[in-house]
Amino acid sequence: MAALLLLPLLLLPLLLLKLRLWPQLRWLAADLAFSVRALRCKRALRARALAAAAADPEGPEGGCSLAWRLAQLARQRPAHTFLIHGAQRFSYAEAERQSNRAARAFLRARGWDGGPGGGDSGAGGAGEGERAVHGVRDSAAGSGAARPVREGDGAAPLAPGAIVALLLPACPEFLWLWFGLAKAGLRVAFVPTALRRGPLLHCLRSCGARALVLAPEFLESLEPDLPALRAMGLHLWAAGSETHPAGITDFLAEASAEVDGPVPGYLSAPQNIMDTCLYIFTSGTTGLPKAARISHLKVLQCQGFYQLCGAHQEDVIYLALPLYHMSGSLLGIVGCLGIGATVVLKSKFSAGQFWEDCQQHGVTVFQYIGELCRYLVNQPPVLETYGLTEGNVATFNYTGQRGAVGRASWLYKHVFPFSLIRYDVTTGEPIRNTQGLCVATSPGEPGLLVAPVNQQSPFLGYAGGPELARGKLLKDVFQPGDVFFNTGDLLVCDDQGFLRFHDRTGDTFRWKGENVATTEVAEALEALDFLQEVNVYGVTVPGHEGRAGMAALVLRPPHSLDLVQLYVRVSENLPPYARPRFLRLQESLATTETFKQQKVRMAKEGFDPSALSDPLYILDQAGGAYLPLTPARYSALLAGDLRI
Repeated sequence: MAALLLLPLLLLPLLLLKLRLWPQLRWLAADLAFSVRALRCKRALRARALAAAAADPEGPEGGCSLAWRLAQLARQRPAHTFLIHGAQRFSYAEAERQSNRAARAFLRARGWDGGPGGGDSGAGGAGEGERAVHGVRDSAAGSGAARPVREGDGAAPLAPGAIVALLLPACPEFLWLWFGLAKAGLRVAFVPTALRRGPLLHCLRSCGARALVLAPEFLESLEPDLPALRAMGLHLWAAGSETHPAGITDFLAEASAEVDGPVPGYLSAPQNIMDTCLYIFTSGTTGLPKAARISHLKVLQCQGFYQLCGAHQEDVIYLALPLYHMSGSLLGIVGCLGIGATVVLKSKFSAGQFWEDCQQHGVTVFQYIGELCRYLVNQPPVLETYGLTEGNVATFNYTGQRGAVGRASWLYKHVFPFSLIRYDVTTGEPIRNTQGLCVATSPGEPGLLVAPVNQQSPFLGYAGGPELARGKLLKDVFQPGDVFFNTGDLLVCDDQGFLRFHDRTGDTFRWKGENVATTEVAEALEALDFLQEVNVYGVTVPGHEGRAGMAALVLRPPHSLDLVQLYVRVSENLPPYARPRFLRLQESLATTETFKQQKVRMAKEGFDPSALSDPLYILDQAGGAYLPLTPARYSALLAGDLRI
């Protein structure tokens, strides 16, 4: 009798398998567990936000999420180590004090005298819905003596909500300045450290920066840019005590002279959680970098990142990513604040030092992007995730499935909705049915990742005109009138619901963890008078993640190819990751039937000198020059003996 009762249970898996439901349902327990964790995380973040809203606006826990979270941690676990950088260690209490000094120094630049009844001599419209603070009052704690705003630097006092750009490597000072700016009611722009000349000036103009803080070690390479920076009327500070050119002063010295008491929370509290609090530059899909608007809501949400990953406050996080990246700043640092853990910050990743660092500091979590894991041999299991700086969608590989970046279970998509739709790589557009609506992909079919835009999952766009966001929003996707965010990424979902990254769309490719805009590279090369046409695309290289840049070139008669001048051009105008690794010299460039440059076929042809009759060249990183791509160099590259 008992056997008969058990028979339906024994037959159930066979029935599910026949109905093709078993591949999905076998992961139901993991889907449920992650969904519960996500809901708990959302409730915890909401409770924190409500507590901050109800806090005393004169106190430090009544400001923006960064300000009140750091103040909370400094009160709750003051002695716990927050940051390890080389031989330096900083507790949460010390991080709070350092950022308070920076905040007060920035408030001086706003014209705030720091005493009772002090005000903003430079108060004005903050822009984009940010609150302009007038008649600023100081809390009694650590008010300090009044000092006037520094004169003679050619820059007007900073207005509330003004944008201050940081051009700094990953270091403690980056964090103190970032946190201090947040507490002072100013907005920060994280500028990629490799940018110089035109791209750097473009970034500063596009976000409307009113000040720039830069690392002293960058001053030599920035010297040609200083006249243009001064002409923009920027406050120019250096983060260090080395000798500076005229008009640049040491901000750290100014901050060290300030008291370390907390500043009032209302200085930084946003009127609306959707207000912009910082800018992160992303290459987008075309052209020069764009300043993605990051809201206070997104910063708050990023506090839950490590909680969603299953990390806790006793973990030690290893972070070797640039802090101007979302992965480094919002996920790595803000995520660490979210759980109150410890972060080991490296200015640069070193595969040789990695395991020694992990053993020395007791590292339990490694935050990475791109190829970092490929550099490590026999690494422990890693949780893969997917996300974008300006995007409204993220995925987590919470089951640990090898090669996946997440799961498309119905439970996960209920909490974080997204879809994969069919996409035509030749036209660069989603495929639509006879009703004009998009079509969902089948298992195993690459599709464009899109996510619905709504109040809970907004898309704020970029600093500048609305044309910069063109193509990032798709309308009438599954029903008339709906709006979805276009990630620009192709993913594949298998029959078990696992997601894997497939490729970028449009005129971008990914190399060394960075998105490269082909138009930006082409524009830099087209300025050379001996080039008539340029076609830039990405090619796969065995043993490397992503695609390496390759430029097909057509000479302008009667000129010849000047490899020296070409290298100087790309090295001065393009960040290292965007410089073409390969050159292909052609008589003419192939085009599509609609007269667009042929990229898909060229990318498939690759860079094999035995298969191509065109003259080929390879970038020698060590020597700083382009060299002919001979069969010997090609073999050395495939063997891993030639670094690109």
